[in-house]
Amino acid sequence: MTAPAEAGTAAQPGNRPASRRPAGSRSGEDPGDGGRGGRRGERRLLRRERRARWDVKLAPYVFVSPFFLVFAVVGMFPLAYTGYLSLYDWDRLAYARGEFIGLDNFRWVLDDPLFTKSLVNTLSIFAMSSIPQVVIAVTVAALLDQQLRGSTFWRISVLLPFVVAPTAAVLIFGTLFSDRSGLVNELLNSVGLEPIRWHVERWWSHAAISSMVNWRWTGYNALIFLAAMQAVPREVYESASLDGAGRVRQLFHITLPMIRPTVIFVIVTTTIGGLQIFTEPRLFDDTAQREGGADHQYMTMTLYVYVKGIEDQFYGRASAAAWLLFLFIITIVLANYAATRWLTRRRAL
Repeated sequence: MTAPAEAGTAAQPGNRPASRRPAGSRSGEDPGDGGRGGRRGERRLLRRERRARWDVKLAPYVFVSPFFLVFAVVGMFPLAYTGYLSLYDWDRLAYARGEFIGLDNFRWVLDDPLFTKSLVNTLSIFAMSSIPQVVIAVTVAALLDQQLRGSTFWRISVLLPFVVAPTAAVLIFGTLFSDRSGLVNELLNSVGLEPIRWHVERWWSHAAISSMVNWRWTGYNALIFLAAMQAVPREVYESASLDGAGRVRQLFHITLPMIRPTVIFVIVTTTIGGLQIFTEPRLFDDTAQREGGADHQYMTMTLYVYVKGIEDQFYGRASAAAWLLFLFIITIVLANYAATRWLTRRRAL
């Protein structure tokens, strides 16, 4: 009998064993392609890392770009166009730009006695409002930084005047400082003093307007100072107390030097706002023209720009006055910045 055939044909001469494909390889794919696939993976990884680096570099600029776009439209363009108009005459009859006159508008504004008066009024109101405002805000913040009962209530209370609309605040203070039946004059009469004509006398009107500004903005600035004070390490105060330093000395030699950036920020913003005051003097005026009093005794520089541009329609002169106000504000801000840095450094020594 013949022996049974062996399974398969492996024992037959001339037949090769079936080749095995590498695991994971596709049919018809050369095993050497794995190296090319690895190189493609490395390139993808490099592109991903490159995109990640660009994302880190460009993302902050993308996030802040909306502000700069809006500022360019509502800030830089009006500023540049105002400077352009200040070099031209304005035809009020045709309501169009006239011929080029160079710096004549600036000369006219600087020679105008009303502009000089508005400049003095602005400085007076600024000094009466901004300086006490910052001093009181620091004092209130230092008190709120202590361990007080109901601290949340007091912090909310100092912010309430800020949420009141400026028009409502002016109406309230206009009633308090009324020349005939104001509450302040009634109190002066009760103690035997003569009533004050708040809307007529120049310096008293400045004091009344400054009180409105201080009442509305002091609490807001106090909370900014308070936020900075709470970031100061408590261990510093404990060490100063062990060395015998009192609360006042700690405030001037520890707190104020350590919150110097916040102090500079508040002083700069207060300076800009104080020199641009407009709503309070315009609504405080009880005359028909509302141009800062019958004798312009409390007309500010922004009110002067408004009167010359909107009411009188001398847009070239108003533009020149606006640029002079801008340069004036920049000068005062830089002076305040330098003085604040010098004082805080001196206190830290």
